[in-house]
Amino acid sequence: MRPGRAAWKLVAARFGPSVLRPDRTIDRPALAAIVFSDLAARRFLDQLVHPLVLAEQAEAVRRLEREGRARIFVVEAALTIEAGYTGHFDRVVVVHCGKTEQVRRLRGRDGISRTAALRKIGSQMPLREKLHHADYAVNTSGTLAATVDQTERVYAQLVRDAELKRRGQT
Repeated sequence: MRPGRAAWKLVAARFGPSVLRPDRTIDRPALAAIVFSDLAARRFLDQLVHPLVLAEQAEAVRRLEREGRARIFVVEAALTIEAGYTGHFDRVVVVHCGKTEQVRRLRGRDGISRTAALRKIGSQMPLREKLHHADYAVNTSGTLAATVDQTERVYAQLVRDAELKRRGQT
C-alpha cells in the first residue's frame, strides 16, 4: 500500500482522494470507514490485498528457510480463514476474546464508536466458524499471564508439529 506501488494505485483509483493523506499514504481509518460499510468495496479490497500479502509471506518464508534461521514460521493474518487461505499453512491458530472485550479493544485502538466497532465485528466470520478451522486457539479474554501461558503451550506444540513434519510423521 505504499504510494506508487500496484495496490496503492488500484486503491487510490477505486476510492479516490478521500482515502489519501497529504503525504499520499493511505488513510487507513478513512478506507476502513468505507469498506466496513460497503460489502462490494470490502470484497474489492480483500481480492486485491490478500493475494499480495500471501505472496509476500511466501517469499519471506523461502528467504528464512534458505538462511536456516527459524524452526517454525508464524504469520499474523487476521483474515486467513475468511480469504480461504488456510491451505497455505500447516497449522492455524485462532486468537480470540469475548465480544465485549473485542469492542473495547477496537474502540481503544481505532478511536471508533461502539457502532463502528460492532460493524467491523459483524463483517467478519463468526468466531464459532473460525474455531472450526483452527488447529489451536488462544483465548485472550483473561489475564495477560493466562494468555502468555496458553501461547507458550501452543508454541511448544507448533514446534513439536514442525519436528514431526520434518521427520515425515504427519
